[in-house]
This record gives sequence, structure tokens and C-alpha cells, in this order.
Amino acid sequence: MRDAQSKQVAMAHARRMAHPEPQRPRVLLADDDPEVRGMLAAVLRQDGMDVIEARDGIELLELIADEILAEREKPGIDLVVSDIRMPGRTGLNALANLRRDDWATPVLLITAFGDRQTDQEADRLGAIGVFHKPFDLDDFRTAVLNVVGPVARREPSGHGAYAS
Repeated sequence: MRDAQSKQVAMAHARRMAHPEPQRPRVLLADDDPEVRGMLAAVLRQDGMDVIEARDGIELLELIADEILAEREKPGIDLVVSDIRMPGRTGLNALANLRRDDWATPVLLITAFGDRQTDQEADRLGAIGVFHKPFDLDDFRTAVLNVVGPVARREPSGHGAYAS
């Protein structure tokens, strides 16, 4: 499973570098809690990423479909970050749909309701990791940067732990 995840990360790097001009990493972020989504989006943008936000699992899948159709016209998504429990579709449902359709973009999951079984299912489906709320934002940022590669940060953050 880890070989597949390494391949996903390598493909994300290659896709971004294939464009003639350097591209900001594109992250699709889904969380039904607007405060959590806004805070994570702000952190990722501060780190130099282009963030596309989804309010729930259904919007996540709609945005993914739009991205698949538009990939020839613009760089694809480098990373999907999704809450697991959301209205409409869970993050695990979205991940299963992506893998069923052979979409290899790396997926990082976040949850306040995780357990060993959830982690195992996420791993089985090919998630690159699961963050359990509350989690340390610096650890989250490091995980994201390990996937998308180095980017120019906009300014120092000073963010500490995230608490739900």
C-alpha cells in the first residue's frame, strides 16, 4: 500500500512540474465545519497553496468531477484533504469513489470520530494518512508539504495546535 501512496505523491509532483510556469500547489479541502475549513484553508494559503473549498462530501465529489473534466486546461489537484464525517458523502465514500475511478491524487483525511477501524479502512483505500482532531497544525502542514513539495510561504504563521 505504501508503494501506491509513494507513487501518488510522485505523480502529484510531476504533474505540477510538467507545466511550463511554476504552479502553486492546488489543494481541494472538504470539511462541513466552516470554522475548521476556513482555518485550514487560511493556513494552506499562507503556505503558498491554491485552496479550493468544499462544504460537504457531495460538493467535494462535484468539484472533483469538474477538475477531472478541466485537467487539460489547468493543472490538476495535487492533494485532497477531507473530513471523514460530512453530510451527503463521507470522506471515506469520496476516497472509495476516487480510487474506483482510478484517480490517483493523494488524499489526506481528518476526523474527530476516528478509531482503529476507520484508520484501517482509510489505509485500505489508499489514504496517505488520517489526522485525528485535535491535531497539531505544524504536523498537518508538514504532511501536506511532504505531498505537494516545497513552496514559498507567504509569511511565518505561528499556528500551534488545532482544537475542535
